[in-house]
Amino acid sequence: MIPKEVLKDIRRIQITTARMVSDVFAGQYQSVFKGKGMEFDEVREYLPGDEIRSIDWNVTARMGHPYVKKFVEERELTVMLLLDMSASSYFGSVRQLKVHCAAQICSVLALSAVRNNDKVGFLGFTDSIEKFIPPRKGVRHVLRVVREALYFKAAGTRTDIAAALEYLNRVVRRRSVVFLISDFYSPDFKKVLRVANKRHDIVAITITDPRELALPPVGMIRLIDPETNESFVVDTSDKRVRDDFAQDARGRLKERQSLFTSAHVDTIDVRTDVPYASSLIRFFRQRERRRL
Repeated sequence: MIPKEVLKDIRRIQITTARMVSDVFAGQYQSVFKGKGMEFDEVREYLPGDEIRSIDWNVTARMGHPYVKKFVEERELTVMLLLDMSASSYFGSVRQLKVHCAAQICSVLALSAVRNNDKVGFLGFTDSIEKFIPPRKGVRHVLRVVREALYFKAAGTRTDIAAALEYLNRVVRRRSVVFLISDFYSPDFKKVLRVANKRHDIVAITITDPRELALPPVGMIRLIDPETNESFVVDTSDKRVRDDFAQDARGRLKERQSLFTSAHVDTIDVRTDVPYASSLIRFFRQRERRRL
């Protein structure tokens, strides 16, 4: 039984994202992520004009006269939402926590998918698999996905993206559109990402808070790593300290983008101090232009 306050929040998410889903993403989602290729439908008797290469020789041999395979365009998609629920996602210095921003993005994508009659699945992870919901269709199923994205409390604190992708490859056999949503503070996952992206269409959504990029000059402060609980004191009044911090942050971003580029993974960069809709819209438009 879903508590009333949870239902209210889910309903609020539905209302606030409804216009975005209807007016902005519905058409672009369908054109960008429409099903690819052809899937088998049935066999039927050969008719003059049918291609010879479409003949099903096994059926033809059994029946004594030619039969051909009939294919239809594959339109149904499977969309998987992989959500990082580690301790570092529970940070935010401006408008909202990173995990809340990520959960809302999950909601928008899930509602867009169900509107297109696609299957939606969910995988919440830390350094272990916290929650897996197999892909299914339907509004009730998607509301469950939204609820878990918003309210599931993970037991783990660290991040292991490689383990999440390996699990995805084991349990989801059909090629899927995979939105991997994280701040990407994780041990090396380059090799697994490349393998997973050959099997699926992976889109990496990076969530960043401005305080992860630059420190304000506020004097002595204690910084704590939420995933390891290690802490240290820094003097932010020292310009060299702030400059070193910013330089390290730029290096991490450059290294991360290089990883995605080498693995041929599309990215959407989201910041907690900027409405995420603009980043999503920009990505959809860019990807739609690439398909033309």
